[in-house]
Order: sequence, then structure tokens, then C-alpha cells
Amino acid sequence: MSRRGNCWDHAVIESFHSHLKSEQFQYVKFNSLSLQAVIEHVEEYIRYYNEERIQEKLGYYLPMKFGRKAA
Repeated sequence: MSRRGNCWDHAVIESFHSHLKSEQFQYVKFNSLSLQAVIEHVEEYIRYYNEERIQEKLGYYLPMKFGRKAA
């Protein structure tokens, strides 16, 4: 739950959901997927998002490379 009067509490997850829908499920009909298939798609996207997707906020580095560079 967000704090009262703070609309920014959900901004991060809403942004993630927006990316997930536009990048992973753009051309997929939800009715055609089983629950297990949706779970697999989401888990695959989370791995991609955290490990392989180039991030502007990280200076256009891959998250794994940025982590190694920072260490």
C-alpha cells in the first residue's frame, strides 16, 4: 500500500508493468496462454530486464557489466 497522499509509491512498478506489456506481450493474446506460459514469460522477462537490457540510467551499460564496473 502506498502512503497516504504519495502518488509516487507505485511509479516504479507501474513503469515495469508498462515495459513488460509493451516488450513481452505486445503481440500475444492473453486468452491463448496458459497460466504456466504467462509465468514463464514473466520470469524470462524479469531475467532479461535485470541482466541483459541496456539501461539508460546506467550510462547505456548492461546491468551485469555496470555491476562489475562498480565493484
